[in-house]
Amino acid sequence: MKPVPIEALMAQAQSRARETAFVFHEKAWTYERIAVESERLARGLAARGVRPGDRVVLHMMNRPEYIVAYYACFRLGAIAAPLRTAFTFAELEPILRRLKPALYIGEAALYENIAALDAAVLPRDRRFMVDAPCRGQDGIPWEKLFESEGRSDPALPAADKPAVLITTSGTTGQPKFVVHTAATLSESVHLLSDGGGWSSDDALAMPLPLAHASGLFVMLTCIQNGMRFVLIESFDAAVVLDAMERHRCTAHIGFPAQYAAMLASLGERPRNLGSLRFCLTGGDGCPVDLQLKFNFSSGAPLHNFWASTESIGTLSFGRRPGPFMQIKDRARVRVVDETGNEVAEGETGELLVCGPNLFAGYWEDPHATAESIRDGWYHTGDLVQRQGDELTYVARKKDIIIRGGTNISPAEVEQAIIAAHAAVEEAAVVGVPDAVLGQRVFGFVKLAGGQRPSVVLDILEILSTRLAAYKVPEQLLVLDALPRNALSKVDRRTLQSMAVSPGLVPDAQAGVASPQVKRVNGKSSNRKVGAAG
Repeated sequence: MKPVPIEALMAQAQSRARETAFVFHEKAWTYERIAVESERLARGLAARGVRPGDRVVLHMMNRPEYIVAYYACFRLGAIAAPLRTAFTFAELEPILRRLKPALYIGEAALYENIAALDAAVLPRDRRFMVDAPCRGQDGIPWEKLFESEGRSDPALPAADKPAVLITTSGTTGQPKFVVHTAATLSESVHLLSDGGGWSSDDALAMPLPLAHASGLFVMLTCIQNGMRFVLIESFDAAVVLDAMERHRCTAHIGFPAQYAAMLASLGERPRNLGSLRFCLTGGDGCPVDLQLKFNFSSGAPLHNFWASTESIGTLSFGRRPGPFMQIKDRARVRVVDETGNEVAEGETGELLVCGPNLFAGYWEDPHATAESIRDGWYHTGDLVQRQGDELTYVARKKDIIIRGGTNISPAEVEQAIIAAHAAVEEAAVVGVPDAVLGQRVFGFVKLAGGQRPSVVLDILEILSTRLAAYKVPEQLLVLDALPRNALSKVDRRTLQSMAVSPGLVPDAQAGVASPQVKRVNGKSSNRKVGAAG
């Protein structure tokens, strides 16, 4: 039977007690120290009345106390409920009301985003701070939790009970809580470790937020496999690259936007990244051009990797540049049409996965759970094509643009825009409602420094020779930066709002060229260009 996370930590604390598990601010944390402090905190939580099944809210940037708190919850059977650090009070208040937390562990810089919360939801004597509160703030030093540790030895909790609740975006605007148990965490870590190219000799720089599934699962995988990591509060390209060089990191996991920022930082100040063996990118579509450029600059291949908060470890990374993933041996995967029937190889369908690593459902939301998990299969919402054991990512099902009854993959058009002209750093396309065609294609680009917005005319001209006419964006707007959500993914909702907002119609903005008539595959097409600061 596979060890659950707390058992894996205990095993490491026995077999390699004094070895470094991770480094934070150049200070080493050993497996023994993590285990001892987690055990003490678990007893302190129990002495404060926290029981198995109670929610303990974790609200911090990446720091050692976060890891200790996770394992303390796993040890006690309390449910860890990490909060996203980018959320405001307006976003956090309804989340906390739904969670009904037994206790809060946070830090001063973030506490102001929950300080005004009704004491009936979270009593003030249940709010603990890992650092000194700012002037005028309440909050009890978390050292008090260790002073009141109980003497009894809590039994290890059942592996099939909820262990963590991770918020994920909801289509209605209300986040859902993804439930993982100790058993599903264990299975996910096992799958990530199996065939993932890792070894105990690896070392990673870790800026992925511990509040998100990405950071949590990478941290658990590192500790279970004895891989050292450098814990970094939050992503900063220069800080991450410096850590990779100083600590001779051998692998890295991040989002496409982060690799783009790292590439820019390497251009400003080169580092010696000769220790890197490979890098993984996920969470959003990664342009092939970015993969190739990062490989050239760092010397390490950058592979695409698929995972979701609900299902991690089923697929391995692609073996070549592009939106490719490998189906792992013995993984249960289907690609189906709208009726649930398997599609032929090379045809587009929705990815379904099944296995013991699947999440246990959405917390207190049986309707959403039943919609996502049917007959044991998780409907991912991702559209893919299958060839043997390789999958090609097409698009999120909800992001597909349907123009005149024909499906258009945003990822395909975005890749074409980036490849069309060296002036383009990033691109995104969305569907805009249209009474006749259903949707029209609207595009956004971020240009390299010094490029004039009028270059989009050349881009559209080139696209007209590379894409079918119906795929070419009918409007192309230049932005200083593409909007992103808390996971660093392109925020398509915001882009869609911008596309339909009267204040952001391209030809209504200062310095914008008038609509241009272009020839597209022999047909006239009115296409607009614009710029927005």
